[in-house]
Formats: sequence, structure tokens, C-alpha cells
Amino acid sequence: MRKIGPIGWILLATLGAFLLAFLVYPVAYVLKGGLSSDEGVSAAFVLALFRNPVTLRCILNSLALAVATTALTAAVAIPLAFLMRRRFRGKELLSAALLVPMVMPPFVGAIGIRRLLARFGSVNLLLMQAGLAETPVDWLGSWRFWGVVALEVLHLYPILYLNVVASLANISPTMEEAGRNMGASGLHLFRTITFPLMMPGFFAGASIIFIWAFTDLGTPLLFGYRQVVAVQIFDRVSDIQENPAGYALVILVILITAALFFAARWYVARGSYVTTGKAEVAAQEKPLRGWSKLVLLYPVALTALALLPHISVVLTALSDKWTDTVLPPEYTTAYFGKALTDKFSAMSIKNSLLYSLGSTAVDVAIGLLIGYLTIRKRIRGSTVLDAIAMLPLALPGLVLAFGYVGAFSGVDVLDPRKNPTALLIIAYAVRRMPYMVRVVSAGFQQISEAFEEASLNLGASPAMTFRRITVPLLAGNLIAGSLLCFSFAMLEVSDSLILAFREDFYPITKAIFQLYSRPTEGANIACAMGILAMGLLVLTLFIAGSFLGRKMGEMFRA
Repeated sequence: MRKIGPIGWILLATLGAFLLAFLVYPVAYVLKGGLSSDEGVSAAFVLALFRNPVTLRCILNSLALAVATTALTAAVAIPLAFLMRRRFRGKELLSAALLVPMVMPPFVGAIGIRRLLARFGSVNLLLMQAGLAETPVDWLGSWRFWGVVALEVLHLYPILYLNVVASLANISPTMEEAGRNMGASGLHLFRTITFPLMMPGFFAGASIIFIWAFTDLGTPLLFGYRQVVAVQIFDRVSDIQENPAGYALVILVILITAALFFAARWYVARGSYVTTGKAEVAAQEKPLRGWSKLVLLYPVALTALALLPHISVVLTALSDKWTDTVLPPEYTTAYFGKALTDKFSAMSIKNSLLYSLGSTAVDVAIGLLIGYLTIRKRIRGSTVLDAIAMLPLALPGLVLAFGYVGAFSGVDVLDPRKNPTALLIIAYAVRRMPYMVRVVSAGFQQISEAFEEASLNLGASPAMTFRRITVPLLAGNLIAGSLLCFSFAMLEVSDSLILAFREDFYPITKAIFQLYSRPTEGANIACAMGILAMGLLVLTLFIAGSFLGRKMGEMFRA
């Protein structure tokens, strides 16, 4: 263990107190609220969930939603990853287009999909005009479950696709070649050789998708599909101090999340997946020729389908009195102006800027401190510190947000019912903390310690060395991480919907949710705000990517 000095110990103690107060304590508070009874520790409230037919139906619906989303996402992403192993003209452009769905949360895309699938929306009008339907199909009634699934698949498939592509790249070509030499081919080769070897990456992506779908709050809310666990937790925030059912539901989410995480780790740990040695040559991309190029219709069609929510959101934001027609009869940019000038929406933008800037500043401080302590000083317990910093990647935002309301209600500065500003800044910071820690840690690993040692040898103090040498060398990583933390905080859904109780403190996502329920032009303004937010995310991802390049993916590894 290297010496860190008195100031280092003070900073380490402050960091530990922050993580205990805003990461560990809220989870512990939820566990206490759901497992405490007059007789001591008891699982009675959790078990009661399964005896209540309404709650049980919600649990089964959420599980079905998560399973269906994960299965369909795998069915979409795995063939796509194999196809992109081939070489063809325009591959780089198509690869970039396949990732476009990630820039719009399904929460915003749900507004566009509802416009397409309404009783007299574009889809039904096209079907009736083509003679394929005599009356409108009730897509948002009996098909509501599959609407949520479809929207989440179209948003989440890039996550699994990227994980599978990375896993395939790590598989030695000699392994598959050996399988072919033994007579295996096609699906048999995939089932016996390729899929088992890419299991770590597949499980990593599938776990993220399952947890996301199981805990997604915004999409089911906008689709009116309220019989799921996430919405039930959201509805119980109002009586959090009186009713233990909300705590019990959150504990159920924690248990399912933890079980999935440890099951995946156990399954992957059973076998060996190391196939590539340093001396091995990477697999050569085989070109697509002749009729085989027809398979490119699949990624092109998938991209077009995934862009439908985005297109619908754009059309809704630009439309003027769009009813009973496939496309808007008139277009206007007035709603973009209203999104910036309307008192309610302008206030939400101002609030989100405040929350996101504040949380980004907190993330920068935490990232620098954790990176310095774990990479430069390598203090005893640095592995544990890094693991705790990555914990928000495994904890759904719904869990932390609910825990914050329960743990800090009645605490003057942090009470979200009075003024949620401080708590929203902290909540956003905790949720995006892993990204900054990963980016800064990568930067520390790339910077030689010789520069800092030379400064110290010339008489500079550790503080001056850190300020004049270390931070400037980390500038690119800090800028990239700050941009990403800021933009993702601007689009945070769970924390915003749960923690912002009063209208004058609503962030953008809570304002979009409220605006959508306005009877006249609310949906238009909400979509305009969604487009502005999406544009911000695209811009920041582009700038961050220019700083980090291929290292950008490092921040998403737990």
C-alpha cells in the first residue's frame, strides 16, 4: 500500500461516506423496510406478493416482458453479428446506422409508436387503404404487451449486438475451422463450437437487456401497460411510509437482479473460453458476392424498422393538426420554439441543465479520486472500491430512486417532496459514476508516472503536480466522460419520474411525460423536446468518441 498522506485519507473518508450514504444506505433502507416486522426480520411482505393475485399477475407480466424482450433481442442480434463478420461495400456506414436506436430512450420513442399505432394512426390507415383491414386494429389494447416488447427490442438490440461482435472477435478462427474439419457446419457448428465460446459476451449483454426490460418504467407508463412491477413500484411511492408493499416489490427486483447476475457468473465460470493466443492471426473477413448480398436486406430492413419511432417522433414534432391521415398534411417548426419558450417546458430544461451539470461535476471529482487511488496509489482494498463504484451498473435505477425517497424523506436538504434538487443531482451522479470512473481509470493507465515523478523531484507539491500535470494529461478523458455523463443525465428516466414530486422541479423527462397527457398540443411539444434531447445525445456521443476512439466501450464494462 502506497502512502497517500493526510489529505488523501480525508478525501478517501469523504468518498467512503458518500458511497455509504447514497449507494449502500438506500439499498439497506429498502431491505429493512421490506423485511422488518413486529417479530423482527421476516420475509412475510415479500411472500405476500405471491398471494395477491393482482401483484402476482404484475410479477408474471414483468418476467414475461423481460424473457420475451431478451429472446427476441437475441434472435435479432446474433444473426446480425454473424452477418457483419462478412466484408461488403458500405459496411462502416451500415454498422453506424445499426447503432442509431441507442440515441433515443424507448420512453420517448413510445410517443412516436403510439401515434403510429393509434386507432386511426398511420399503420391502421395504411392497412385499410390497402384493403388488408376493414376496421382499425386495436394495437394499443390487446396488443399492448407486444408493443412494449417491440419497442424495447428495437432500442436494446445494439447492446447485445455489440457484445456478440466483441465475443466473436475473440474466438480463434482455428476453433471453428477444426469443427468444420470434423464435419460440423451451419447450426451444428454454431451450437457446439461458436455459441459456447461466445457465451461470456452473450450473457453480459442478455443480462443487461433482461434487467432493463424487467425494470423499465417509462415505456410501460406511456403505453398504458400498468400491470408490471416497475409501474406498481412507481404507484406506491406516494404511500411509501405507510405501505410496505413497495419495499417488498423493490426487494423482489433486487433478488431477481442478483440471482441473474450470480447465475450468469456461475455459468460462465464453469468453462474455459480463452481461445486466442498472442501469436494467432485474426479471422479474415470473407466477402459477400453475387446472390449472397441479398442477406443485406435484413440489416437494412431492421435499421428502417428501428428508425420508425424516431421518424414518428420527428413527424409529430413537425406536424400541425395531424389527424386521420397517414402523413401530416401541414408542417411547422413552431413546437420547437414552444419547447424552448413555454413556461413549463423551459423550466424543465433549465432544471435538467442544473441537475446534469451538478451531477457531472460530482462525477468528475469521484472519477478523479477513485482513479488516482486505485491506479496510481493502488491502496489496499482498491479492488473493493472499484467494485462498489461499478455497483450502479448492476442496480436498476428504479431501486435506487425508491430507496432515496424512503431513506431521505423528512431530511430537510434531501427531502424530495420539498426540494429534490440536491437529491436529483446526487442520484444522477451515482447512476453515471461508473462511466466516469472507467474513463478516468483508463486515462491513468495510459499516462506514464514518470511525468508526475519528474514534477515531484523538481520540488512541486503533490497537489500542484496533480493540478498542473495529471489533470491536463487527463483532459481528453475528462471531457469525454463529462459529456457522456451530462447527456445521459439529461435523459435519465427512473430517477426523474420518481424523485421530482413538484412541477417547478420537473426535469425534461418528467416534463415530457406530463406534456404528453395534455389534450391539444402536448404531444407535439413533448416530441420536440425529445428531438432536442436526442440531438444533444448524438452530439455528445460524437464528440466523446472523437476523444476516446475505440476506448469508449471501456466505460460500460462492470
